[in-house]
Formats: sequence, structure tokens, C-alpha cells
Amino acid sequence: MSGRRLMFFLLVLLLLAPLGVAKNKKKQVLPDYVLKAQTVLVVIHPGAGEPFTNPTANRTAQDNVEKAMMKWGRFNLVTSAQTADLVVVVRKGHKAGPTVSNSPGDNRPVIFQPNGGDILVAGQKGRPPDLTNPGIGGSADRGPHIGDEIGPAEDTFEVYRGGVEDPLDASPAWRYVARDALNGPQVAAVEEFRKTLNESEKQRQQKP
Repeated sequence: MSGRRLMFFLLVLLLLAPLGVAKNKKKQVLPDYVLKAQTVLVVIHPGAGEPFTNPTANRTAQDNVEKAMMKWGRFNLVTSAQTADLVVVVRKGHKAGPTVSNSPGDNRPVIFQPNGGDILVAGQKGRPPDLTNPGIGGSADRGPHIGDEIGPAEDTFEVYRGGVEDPLDASPAWRYVARDALNGPQVAAVEEFRKTLNESEKQRQQKP
């Protein structure tokens, strides 16, 4: 009887061994076009609203992410989705309640953001119009309007492929959602993206 039990346990171990090896093999998290990207456009999510108590929440989050990207130094920031290898979309979380969409606070005059010798020049009014297709009957009104948005309480950071038509209509290559993830000066979402990108590069180098 003891011999049969020993054979049974040995058989179980042999069956589980390949599963253990397969489990340890990590897949590449980010696609190659993200790893090869050199330019990035940072924008506010087209559907993002802001609470009356903080009408510049998304604009501030956008600025925080741009500054963190510049400090990182891996990507060059651009102001057009067509010249960007990646489009990073940010959305500040907030509690449910009265909100303003297309807030005038999201309008960006020409600004300079020096950081370690790097300078970002931006001149954009509101959200870029070429990120998503509104479809037949879609609203062309980009003026501010009041609503009662029930959005996520957590901040959202999404990475899309740039240089294509309507980039936000595709699925994001990477997404990070967490409370206060877009707060500065240490922007947690950018740090997590950096870690994920570095890990993906390591996995790519280990491929035969």
C-alpha cells in the first residue's frame, strides 16, 4: 500500500512540474511599439468632467504627468497625435456630483515648462479634436456645459498608440487606475508605467 502511495505522489509531482515552469515564464506586458516609442502626447480624456470645487483638476493632472515624463527623460513631448508615437490620456477622479465638461480651465495658452534643460512648448485650446470619432450624429459642441457625472473616484492613466486615426477608439496598450495616481510631484502613474516598461524590456531581451 505504501508503495502505491509513493508512486501516486511521484506521478503528481511529475504532472505539476511543467505547470510550475510555465507559471514562472512571464509574458511581455507591453507591445513592441511602446518599447520603441520616442515621442508622447499627453491629453485629457475627451469625456472627463471636473467638479465645481476644482475646475482645473484635469489640467493640473496633465501638467503633472508632462513634468514627470520630462523628468524621466525617455520620451520627447509633442503637441500632435499624428507626430506622437504614444498618446497618454489622463483623467482625474472625483466624487459624484455637479461637474463641468469642456471646462475653460482645460484651455492651454502657449506655455514653457523648463525642466533640466528640456522645454515643452504647448498651445492647445481644450482637448485635441482628432483623438476619437464621434460617429454619425455625434455632438460637435465643445463648449463648457454643466452635468452630474458619476465617474470613477480613482485617477486614470492610459497609453494608446499614436500616429493613427482616432487613436482613442482602440484599446489602450496599458492602463493604470488608482487614487491620487496623477498627483505631483511624484506621479505614481508615471512611475508604474516606467517600471512596467523596464520589466517588458527585460522580458523582451530574454526571448530567444
